[in-house]
Amino acid sequence: MATNHLLEIKQYGQSIWMDNLSRDIIQSGELKNLVENQGICGITSNPAIFEKAIAGNVIYDADIEAGVRAGLPTYKIYESLAFADIRNACDILRPVYEASNRLDGYVSIEVPPTIAHDTEATINEARRYFQEIVRENLMIKIPGTEAGLPAVEQVIAEGMNVNITLLFSVESYINTAWAYIRGLEKRVSEGKDISNIASVASFFLSRIDSNIDGKIDAKLKKGVDDIAIEAKLKAVKGKLAIANAKIAYQEYKKIIESDRWQALAAKGAQVQRLLWASTSTKDPNYSDVMYVDELIGPDTVNTLPPATITACADHCNVANRVDTGIEEAYNLIESLKDPDINIDIDVVMDELLVEGIDKFVQPFESLMNSLEDKVKLLSPV
Repeated sequence: MATNHLLEIKQYGQSIWMDNLSRDIIQSGELKNLVENQGICGITSNPAIFEKAIAGNVIYDADIEAGVRAGLPTYKIYESLAFADIRNACDILRPVYEASNRLDGYVSIEVPPTIAHDTEATINEARRYFQEIVRENLMIKIPGTEAGLPAVEQVIAEGMNVNITLLFSVESYINTAWAYIRGLEKRVSEGKDISNIASVASFFLSRIDSNIDGKIDAKLKKGVDDIAIEAKLKAVKGKLAIANAKIAYQEYKKIIESDRWQALAAKGAQVQRLLWASTSTKDPNYSDVMYVDELIGPDTVNTLPPATITACADHCNVANRVDTGIEEAYNLIESLKDPDINIDIDVVMDELLVEGIDKFVQPFESLMNSLEDKVKLLSPV
């Protein structure tokens, strides 16, 4: 039997979750097999994943028709489909949740991306999702925007599991970690249990390299007279995302050593794990598992799309690397300030957050439109 490297990764303290969900993989037994035999111990979803799953898929037609007969608006029909899939996935992962003492076994669903900049709406939707889906191993995904973080704090204080998504900069991760801590502290001040709450901070990878590589390529395309400058530019390509993630992990280690965190840990709090997201390699010149191999280490999660799961099971090179090459990572980030490179990483991170929300709003609206068309088709004349 060939080695399944996904199972090896678990020995280094990293959990592998799958960035995909559809009714097809639930009903076919594929998800159950991935969980029971392939080392998958969590699920993440987002509006783009639901659009891909639902739009044009006849497996949902009977439920859409039932929603039409019940007179539900299109948005409620969408929720009925998504919530049913989330509940079923939670049930399949429940044994993992129990066996891991609530470390793993979570299924994430995102609040509507259209409210990413509205704190109160985010809090209200998170409450409603948690109340209507009714699964202990549900995680609510909230974007790590300026408006999202107060919502994270409140939702944690109310006892919900939270996946903070669309984190690009190290600073955004640090802010997220402290929002989690403040939420737990508020709960402690109210005399409530904090041992049954979980959170992950979803730190995005490949989109960073795609953005910075694009800027480097544009500079190279203009033509560089000096071979040394050309070498400097090429040395940055495909390396920033991993360097950025390794620095975030160093910040994680500082946070869990802090007195505030230690006080919460003494009361049974679970660490908020860094979750590596956007892990499919976009550039065919790079290894298809580079965002897995380079970031294996304790107290982390990596969420992989199906193609990367298959690739990693086959040829991941498993070792604890998240704590290696730290000095080089800091130097690489610093090198962007070199006048010959001149890329402002703060501007890049801001661009990526705006784009990230848009990349979820567009498929969400597209799915609503395609559902609306199907509703009209199935509605009695």
